[in-house]
Amino acid sequence: MSDFSAGDAGASLQPLDIAWAQFDRAADVIGLSDDMRAVLKKPKRTLAVSVPTRMDDGSITVFDGFRVQHNLARGPAKGGLRFHPGVTLNEVQALAFWMTWKCAVVNIPYGGGKGGVICNPKSMSQGELERMTRRFATELAPIIGPDKDIPAPDVYTNSQTMAWFMDTYSTLQGATTMGVVTGKPISAGGSLGRNEATARGCVFTIREAAKIKGIDLNTATVSIQGYGNAGSIAHTLIAEMGAKVVAVSDSRGGIYSPDGLHAEALQNFKRETGSVVGFPNTEAMGSADVLTVPCDILIPAALEKSIDERNAPNVQARIIAEAANGPTTPRADANFRERNIMVIPDILANAGGVTVSYFEWVQNLQSFYWDEDTVNQNLERIMTTSFNEVYETSQRYEIDMRTAAYVRAIERVVESTELRGMFP
Repeated sequence: MSDFSAGDAGASLQPLDIAWAQFDRAADVIGLSDDMRAVLKKPKRTLAVSVPTRMDDGSITVFDGFRVQHNLARGPAKGGLRFHPGVTLNEVQALAFWMTWKCAVVNIPYGGGKGGVICNPKSMSQGELERMTRRFATELAPIIGPDKDIPAPDVYTNSQTMAWFMDTYSTLQGATTMGVVTGKPISAGGSLGRNEATARGCVFTIREAAKIKGIDLNTATVSIQGYGNAGSIAHTLIAEMGAKVVAVSDSRGGIYSPDGLHAEALQNFKRETGSVVGFPNTEAMGSADVLTVPCDILIPAALEKSIDERNAPNVQARIIAEAANGPTTPRADANFRERNIMVIPDILANAGGVTVSYFEWVQNLQSFYWDEDTVNQNLERIMTTSFNEVYETSQRYEIDMRTAAYVRAIERVVESTELRGMFP
């Protein structure tokens, strides 16, 4: 099976390297042809744009933006837009690649897409962000749409960003087009349950994994790296199942308490102070240290490559549920396989977000909106079914859960690609 023979620590390992290594490992299992590998690795379309934006002081800043559509064999492209100073084309291509398999593993009719703008939203005013978003939407308008490519929120973008994006696209089209993006505010065509969907879907997969590993959630301990939307909501939801969250971190640092952290109190503290650091009666630690504290379940919910060959041997969890995209490098994966640590891979664990985005899109197209119980029941059904399909595949081929998830996803995309054929 394909893997990296060299070390994977450091900046030399790019996100696309990780994505391709994961793909090749699964492709080896099913004997995928070289021709089909070449077809499925390359993005269908890559667009790089300039995003000139008038700043509050009257000056013009030209930001660089990208949108990558990786594969459209199963439906329109689907994937988030991130505003971050560290955005690179390589990263966006990898994230679009992962989105193809994420949509396929939960069997929703989308291909993979992703986009981003290189900027620092923390240093920009609301007005500057709105003007940049609207110009970016204008530049992407020729290749997006409800039946072409449907963006969504990602790192440092939110429902307000999507409202601006949808309004700009609608203005250009001359008609309100709700379905061009998902993750919108409820009053602007959003779906109930969307804000909690990524965390809720992740916790559903943890519940299923705990059954297999013989872990009682009523006595389980949990550590969470990253305390944004996914991490903080996962804290609430898994605590409701009885588990005790003993460590969390954000970009400023981490905290630890063997007695457990109260979700609502901690979330209120972070809203008031901007960080989890300093929460009363906790031990301070580094942001990365929460990855290696003693616990039953680890939820990495930050950025890519958080767990590599240097810290993987110190991870003590029995289950790792990847709420983030690409948090585990291939060499770290190999360590976890050797130690029989179950990794619920990102393309499965965090697919709740895109699943409820699909529900939002369906509701937009039909102009028929669901109550929150209907959303959550459908999400639970899809996540539970998908987890069990992946686990069955892992047992049949005697492979880890990540490779099994890719096998399921690749088989579905290959089938669509072969049935559609090559044109011309």
